[in-house]
Amino acid sequence: MTAGTGLTDVGRSELPTEIVLELESVDGGYGDLQVLYDLSLGLGEGEVVCLIGPNGAGKSTVLRTVFGLIEPWSGRVLLRGEEISGTAPEEVVRLGVGYVPQVKNVFGSLTVHENLQIGGTAREESEGVIADLYERFPLLAEKRGAKARSLSGGQRQVLALARALVMEPDVLLIDEPSAGLAPTVVEDVFESVRTVNELGTSVLMIEQNARAGLGISDRGYVLDQGTVKFAGDADEILDHPEVAELYLGG
Repeated sequence: MTAGTGLTDVGRSELPTEIVLELESVDGGYGDLQVLYDLSLGLGEGEVVCLIGPNGAGKSTVLRTVFGLIEPWSGRVLLRGEEISGTAPEEVVRLGVGYVPQVKNVFGSLTVHENLQIGGTAREESEGVIADLYERFPLLAEKRGAKARSLSGGQRQVLALARALVMEPDVLLIDEPSAGLAPTVVEDVFESVRTVNELGTSVLMIEQNARAGLGISDRGYVLDQGTVKFAGDADEILDHPEVAELYLGG
């Protein structure tokens, strides 16, 4: 523990009581390139947790490992205490985990409604859920017949979030929702992330705008060189002088 800060290297004792998702001592990477080193973190029931850190810290690799796009070399990925390490992405979705990648997260040639329907192809009936999502995200209801490529960047991000929610996941993985967006739009996108959380979905999010991401989060992890450097309540991380200097721009 860093004296007087409330921050600590992550360990099971510091995690919330109700854990929905956990990575235990994960090593992993691509081919012969190791990216994650003995990485452990957890997501509590109903939480928003933000991963921050420099480029190349391994943040996106964490999400890809959870979603089954990458199999960990060692360690475990646990969903509600059951190991899902290396499980195929389509099965991970059925188990209750959604994923919104940073790019190519909507089908531009399809309408908003068609994108949402595709989000529910793994369930027998999705129209009722889609109707509920239109109520939660009225912008999408207004644009339901529009091609996704005609939407603004922020609108596409909201569509991507909503499409992932059609399967009613317990956990949603979001990779940099504000990337490439104008500052005036970012607040709306983060409000949509909070709406996702209010629907009962726990959120594990990567965010390049660290202050804004932590500002809507319950807890955070600072990753650097493939491992957790700091972990704590979001407010504690924001107020930590070393984190501010190294990772928040002072």
